Amino acid sequence: MSGGYFNYHQSQIWDIAQDIKELIDNNHDQTLDEYGYQIGKEYNPKTIEQFIKAYDLLVQAYIYTQRIDWLVSDDDGEDSFHERLKEDLKEVEK
Repeated sequence: MSGGYFNYHQSQIWDIAQDIKELIDNNHDQTLDEYGYQIGKEYNPKTIEQFIKAYDLLVQAYIYTQRIDWLVSDDDGEDSFHERLKEDLKEVEK
């Protein structure tokens, strides 16, 4: 496999998901960053709920993109595509 069908761009989806997860995890962190700003943004629970939804959707988008990449790049066949997609999505639900 070379750069994959999507040229590894699915990793950008993953990176965005991880950045959102960090915002969720650090929401109440009162530590100051290198510029003197509080790390946590203190968003209200309703906003964090939407961040969580966005995180979940992005992780699913990453999984789908990764699995499709492997399929169309001939790294997986259709049977293994469906099996691995199901396994990956099941793992995320935990």
